[in-house]
Amino acid sequence: MLIQWLGHSSFLIVSQNGTKIITDPYESGAFGGGIEYDRIRISPDIVTVSHKHADHGHVGGLPNHFEVVSKPGTTTIKGIEIKGIQSYHDPEQGAIRGENTIFVMTIDNVRVCHLGDLGQELTEEQVSEIGQVDVLLIPVGGYYTIEPSVATRVAQRLAPKVIIPMHYKTPKVQFPIVGVDEFLKGKSNVRRLNTSEFEVTKETLPDEQEIVVLKHAL
Repeated sequence: MLIQWLGHSSFLIVSQNGTKIITDPYESGAFGGGIEYDRIRISPDIVTVSHKHADHGHVGGLPNHFEVVSKPGTTTIKGIEIKGIQSYHDPEQGAIRGENTIFVMTIDNVRVCHLGDLGQELTEEQVSEIGQVDVLLIPVGGYYTIEPSVATRVAQRLAPKVIIPMHYKTPKVQFPIVGVDEFLKGKSNVRRLNTSEFEVTKETLPDEQEIVVLKHAL
């Protein structure tokens, strides 16, 4: 499986048989230019949307025909099981920014969890629903999502083999969020790749947990 960080919370995930999944597609130029990542021009088979904000749910800008998964529940598309778990975009049970859907995708026997714009500490029920996680895609920039310290606790509770940070400050994001280094402070299991891509299979998952920091593709 190939995982490519496009930018913000958007990833391209390609299974071994070529099925393409895009998570949380952003609108380039959204929020008055707050999102400066380039437009996504990839033709996916499946798109997951954690919530309908323009920097996460811009499905209209994608080419080709695809299936959108945006709600809690379990579905299987092209042999890929996708489980949506209800959560909140803020610590006030959605009173500030609404709901958020966490997605757990089983791709080539690897369980990938995309937390979307998670804004709350996970409950015991949510942790149970998420289950085993091999690869965790987690927001770490704070302000609109969980703060870096909360992200650290969430990652500890889910105990994935690989953690890939997302939704943090880069030169292409003009939001009041922090950079990835705030999340990385005090952590030694960090691997910074000089690429936007990370390949993984069930057999190549690391024995010890590692944090993989990718460059954005767009």
